[in-house]
Amino acid sequence: MKDLDPGQVLAALPSPPEPYAVELFLGVGRRADELDELVAAQSASWALDRMPAVDRQLLRLAAFELAERPDVPVAVVIDEAVELAKQYSTEDSSRFVNGVLAGLAAKLRPGEVRDR
Repeated sequence: MKDLDPGQVLAALPSPPEPYAVELFLGVGRRADELDELVAAQSASWALDRMPAVDRQLLRLAAFELAERPDVPVAVVIDEAVELAKQYSTEDSSRFVNGVLAGLAAKLRPGEVRDR
């Protein structure tokens, strides 16, 4: 993402994306290094470059939502990321994504309780 111009990527799409999707895309791109640090600190036994690419991107996206979108409940952020991991990544990814995000949520939104 760092090598691509986000404006060009968005302009090249066949139809305009939803505003929330644009916010996520630009926000994750703008804060990628910080998000990577958060994810790496929570997944100490897994280096970012060893993670499946889908997991890495899902974790960045969810970390951004946890940090920047307090209007989106923790449970929703985690559940959506876990479901996407189940559908698009490895057999073990959903458990890994769930664990990393639960730890991130405890740090980023300590007052919220995950109702699951």
